[in-house]
Amino acid sequence: MRAIWFERHGGAEVLELRDVPEPVPGDDEVLVDVEAIGVNFRDVYEREREGYGTDAPGVLGAEAGGTAVGTGERLAWAHGTASYAERVAVKRDRTVPIPDAVPTDVAVAALLQGMTAHYLCHDSYAVQPGDWVVVHAAAGGVGLLLTQLVKLRGGRVLATVSTPEKAALAREAGADEVVGYDAFEERARELGAAAVYDGVGRATFEAGLRALRPLGSLILYGSASGDPEPFQVARLAGLGSLYVQRPTLHTYTRTPELLRSRAASVFALVAEGALDVRIGARYPLADARRAHEDLEARRTTGKLLLVPSCG
Repeated sequence: MRAIWFERHGGAEVLELRDVPEPVPGDDEVLVDVEAIGVNFRDVYEREREGYGTDAPGVLGAEAGGTAVGTGERLAWAHGTASYAERVAVKRDRTVPIPDAVPTDVAVAALLQGMTAHYLCHDSYAVQPGDWVVVHAAAGGVGLLLTQLVKLRGGRVLATVSTPEKAALAREAGADEVVGYDAFEERARELGAAAVYDGVGRATFEAGLRALRPLGSLILYGSASGDPEPFQVARLAGLGSLYVQRPTLHTYTRTPELLRSRAASVFALVAEGALDVRIGARYPLADARRAHEDLEARRTTGKLLLVPSCG
């Protein structure tokens, strides 16, 4: 079968399409014919560094979905391994069933980023009606979903984007105001922002701390621009007794029950039309390198998928 292999950690150039042996599922695993694969920044981290996911050499990827061999069940997962492939053996307790009303590609596009957006605004900082919050990279996969979920909870969104085209997408998702990254700090202070949802990291972290109202929350859920510089926790007192969290989806879905409950909540919103999932681009499996390059260069919006049946 075909899969995306990386012989060593490094840039997107290390990704290559290879023929590899088909996986043999263990007693606690299910073999799945893959129909769609999610491309995420966590895959970039896995590709770049040791200890993040699968270490090189190996097959990349954690999120995909398809049809179980032998049973015909449609399943998706966000915490698998070796998922950039035509077939994947995945632990059954890491899979979630895909509802009949949700297409497989949409389920994959919604799963990791949708569950991330869900825990951010329901748990990391539970948005209250009337709250202003900052959503960074609001035209990205998480950003578009998070904006919609904040609005469903009665919150108001100050979105940050880098281009006019992305600003239009953020507004379509429900953002109340849209600004560039250089303008969000001042405007957030004026609005009394209760939380900053930051998947960017180094480039926005310090301004995010200064942007919050007293007792505000900075939720650092990603580091697309690199990890922030270390800071003294005592600074939080002088900035207004702030809260800072570095959450992970793995923690919020650490048991099969938690995983399936949160996935079901996201899929229900998709099925009823309350949550619009934007698939920004589909790439053949062989073009995984280009997908990573586009993601890292911020040339994309919404969710990126690899489709093994293409090409």
